[in-house]
Amino acid sequence: MVKRIRKKISIAVDGPAGSGKSTVARRIAAELGLLYIDTGAMYRAITLKALRAGISLYDEAALGRLARETGLEFKEMPDGSQHLFMDGEDVNEEIRSMPVNDGVSLVAAVKEVRTALVEKQQELGARGGVVMDGRDIGTVVLPQAEWKFFLTASPQERARRRWRELKAKGLNVSLKEIKANIARRDEIDSNRKVNPLRPAADAIHLDTTKMSIEEVVDWIKEKVGEGKTNVL
Repeated sequence: MVKRIRKKISIAVDGPAGSGKSTVARRIAAELGLLYIDTGAMYRAITLKALRAGISLYDEAALGRLARETGLEFKEMPDGSQHLFMDGEDVNEEIRSMPVNDGVSLVAAVKEVRTALVEKQQELGARGGVVMDGRDIGTVVLPQAEWKFFLTASPQERARRRWRELKAKGLNVSLKEIKANIARRDEIDSNRKVNPLRPAADAIHLDTTKMSIEEVVDWIKEKVGEGKTNVL
């Protein structure tokens, strides 16, 4: 059994959409007593704000201003969950909607947006003791992280996971639509000019296609537990 963290280490969890990284990172943080930071939620919030304001997701200058001016804060709720507040508003549910899903990769590809949000993310992670998930955590946001993991899964399995997640929230979306959305996001995320989706050179890879969330969490905890200076 892995014991709780003594040193304020940082853990980076990267991977494509639907690889399970957010759920896994959240669980790892809770079980090891670290702070969880959902960087993808930050890009989703800027996407939501742009959609609300009628700003084109191709207007890079306007999106950059939006990212710089928007207040983003993670708060722990009474049930222990963590919600993202945008300019004081709890947007944790709305940022998971299909319109945001469809647009977030476009917004995340904008250099000015990434510059602004990476700066915020690095401030949050500066003291260590965090688990961050995203697409460029190990390569850009926290290159100094003691542990870096890159999670993958087959496109079919990733689509099924996202479909089940959205159905559980009462959203009526087709599996075909989800597959198309994930393929599009993969294309944009992997080929954008600024901080594309890439595993860090020293990242530990794991294909989660045939694994449950519990199995992935246990696997990562065991890996972290092998670093004897990082556990009690």
